[in-house]
Amino acid sequence: MTITTLSSREFNQDVTHAKKASRHGPVFITDRGKPAHVLLSIEEYARLTGQRRNLVEALSMQGLSEIDCEIPLARALPRPADVA
Repeated sequence: MTITTLSSREFNQDVTHAKKASRHGPVFITDRGKPAHVLLSIEEYARLTGQRRNLVEALSMQGLSEIDCEIPLARALPRPADVA
């Protein structure tokens, strides 16, 4: 894990650099030399907070509608439940 530190001015001038750096570890953003904010990738944030996406959130991701996916229909009918 790489920790990157940027001043607020550096962050404002090159947000793309900060976003790329967050893929490799946290990015600390300072105000007047003191840490004020931390930029994390969404995966790292979810790991730290213990959050997991549910199926609805996963299926509603942007760009998902552009993925071709064919799901074959089941040929066998479900069996009746055996309750005895």
